[in-house]
Amino acid sequence: MSPVGTPGIVVAVDGSAQADAAVAWATQEAIMRQLPITLLHVVTPLETGWPPGPMHEGVPTWQADEATRILTRAREVVESNRGEAGSPEVHAEMAYAQVVSTLIGATKGSWMTVTGSTGLGSIGRLLLGSVSTSLIHHGYGPIAVIGNDRTGAKDAPVVVGIDGSPVSERATALAFDEASRRGVSLVALHAWSDVGVMPILNMDRRSYEVQGHEVLAERLAGYQEQYPDVTVERRVLCDQPARWLLKAADNAQLVIVGSHGRGGFASQLLGSVSSAVAHGARTPVIVVRPDPS
Repeated sequence: MSPVGTPGIVVAVDGSAQADAAVAWATQEAIMRQLPITLLHVVTPLETGWPPGPMHEGVPTWQADEATRILTRAREVVESNRGEAGSPEVHAEMAYAQVVSTLIGATKGSWMTVTGSTGLGSIGRLLLGSVSTSLIHHGYGPIAVIGNDRTGAKDAPVVVGIDGSPVSERATALAFDEASRRGVSLVALHAWSDVGVMPILNMDRRSYEVQGHEVLAERLAGYQEQYPDVTVERRVLCDQPARWLLKAADNAQLVIVGSHGRGGFASQLLGSVSSAVAHGARTPVIVVRPDPS
């Protein structure tokens, strides 16, 4: 077994269909990037005064057996999704601790953390929806949220939300890299969230659009030189960034956003935007969180 937080891709697994989808997606990502993958199942300690029964290395035997079944199932999903590209290096880890804090800790040492959008958590008491929400608000690095009902054509573009913040900058870098590796185009979306006050303050909508195009040109210039193979479609839109990102997600294979930044998405924390997109999009979503440092 590998330690939690092995540099590579960590996937939270719980035996649900959503977790299986997360493992399948993570397998392809690991193969594409030649990274190891760690399947992590967290067993929640029982909160009861009754004796837990037979124990296995400090864990009630029935919970340990269930964890083994779940991890075995996750390995099978990896094998069934590796195709002809070969299997990535796979590790399995069981942790006997609180789910959310353990997974947040795992994000500190992983390149990317992947979780299902919903699903049963440890011993059926915690929804993975709650776990994914906690990770995209408190985790570190890229957090991928995957659902078994989230699909996207392999030739569909990657979508990135850009606001000019440091976290948005990292999201943009990842989006270009993902689009290049997948051989698809990139849709760069920039939206203003305070347009609704323009009539009150007598603001000129055109000035927002001009400024938005300037932000996009500035933020995309260096990456377009670094990734000349990626065709970029620029979209400057007014108001409701989450709404426009969700609409763009319908025709994308992946959406990437930053978390907790200000800029083009003025007056609205990207944390709320990223949460809305992660749980509402019909395609896989990567929320880029700040690094542990």
